[in-house]
Amino acid sequence: MGRTTGHVTIATNDAPACSEKEAVTLKRKITLTGGVALIVGTIIGSGIFVSPTGVFANTHSIGTSLVVWLLSGLFSTLGALCYAELGTCITRSGGDYAYIMEAFGPLPAFLRLWVALLVLRPTTQAIVALTFAQYAAKPFFEDCDPPDSAVQLLAAVCLCLLTAVNCMSVQWAMRIQSLFTAAKLLALVGIILTGVVHISLGNVSNFHDPFSGEYTVWSISLAFYSGLFAFGGWNYLNFVTEELQDPYRNLPRAIWIAMPIVTMMYVLANLAYFAVVNAEEILASPAVAVTFGNKMFGSFSWAVPVFVALSTFGGVNGILFTSARLFLVGSQEGQLPSLFSFIHVRKFTPVPSLLFTCGMSLVMLCTSNVYKLIYYFSLILWLTVAASIAGLLYLRYTQPNLPRPIKVHLALPITFLFCCLFLIVIPAVAEPINTAIGMAITLSGVPVYYICIRWKGKPEAYDKLHRKLTSCIQTMLEVVSPEEGEKLLVPPTT
Repeated sequence: MGRTTGHVTIATNDAPACSEKEAVTLKRKITLTGGVALIVGTIIGSGIFVSPTGVFANTHSIGTSLVVWLLSGLFSTLGALCYAELGTCITRSGGDYAYIMEAFGPLPAFLRLWVALLVLRPTTQAIVALTFAQYAAKPFFEDCDPPDSAVQLLAAVCLCLLTAVNCMSVQWAMRIQSLFTAAKLLALVGIILTGVVHISLGNVSNFHDPFSGEYTVWSISLAFYSGLFAFGGWNYLNFVTEELQDPYRNLPRAIWIAMPIVTMMYVLANLAYFAVVNAEEILASPAVAVTFGNKMFGSFSWAVPVFVALSTFGGVNGILFTSARLFLVGSQEGQLPSLFSFIHVRKFTPVPSLLFTCGMSLVMLCTSNVYKLIYYFSLILWLTVAASIAGLLYLRYTQPNLPRPIKVHLALPITFLFCCLFLIVIPAVAEPINTAIGMAITLSGVPVYYICIRWKGKPEAYDKLHRKLTSCIQTMLEVVSPEEGEKLLVPPTT
């Protein structure tokens, strides 16, 4: 048997028998635990295992570095609380994109979407997947670096496997997120406890005169930039608000639980690093955690790259999950092809958006300059966060009666906005050419917006081809539009 909806026929004879049927829409399946795991699992990627060198290189001071890590966590928590207000008064998925759309209209929102679509999300996923592959392959190449081709192939397998899981089940995607979040926390706890034991045995020579160093206001600013980069992902739960159970309660709760956990883990892990690894070794090490493991774990030092691989695997899953929801919301707003908003008739997952996200990430694996692309857009990342916070203030003024289950003190978003502007100025002054390139690629979305979105009188041949292609992909993937999904009831997959 088959079921016809719109212009596509969906086969349903293989669906399990079930007395209750559900509308084909995204479901609220993310629990509080899943929300905490999504935040923690996305923030804790490879950064805390690999990049503490970036903070220390700009301070040359153990005490100052620890203060930078602590303040970076507090700053990220401040931003997350501001986003909690945005996420509970604008209850749509999409994060920054949804908030900029509500406050400033379609063109600024599209530019945010354009940057995410073209570079930010696929390159971020590609880099984290490559990091996973590098460390997953390392135990098999003890005396040399893994071949580039092997690393790229393993990264591609990682992306495809996680995409398949996300297409099959939201619950399984959240289980993976929770499992690998637990693994990375276990790894950090192991590092912290080892460092604490090392300190308790009287090994405190590295902490002599901890605040002496070679740093200026400018270098400390750069250290904060490295620290805040490691906290990236604190706003990712806002991208899936529509799938979070009881978001008015669970969104702020998840933030209050997750952010102190991450901040405490980061500060204590750095304390452990500094107790074991001296300044010269930190500056010379591409991965501080690996150097730490080699010195402390002896024959079990292989476990460190394994845990880094597990950490980044969970990070890829979180980025993939939220990226698909961002593109889905962009399609619902009419700023991406309608196919991106289609949902599987039984799995209730945004299969087309997930496949597109995976495809773009696989393309980025083939390029050699993905790190440069990410650097170009570091300014744009903070610019979009600043725009969202500015939107919060603007909506406070223009829509004072908008329901706000959570309303932070006005001093919080104002302080956070000024800090964001400071972070925008730093790379603009330090790397004006790269900043100009990033801005140019972002503004290239303006003609795309007017041609592809605002221009309504497109040729009939274009519309006909679009409808035919959409119908074909619908049939292949068994997906329906949100409008069709609201009318179509199918037995849920057990």
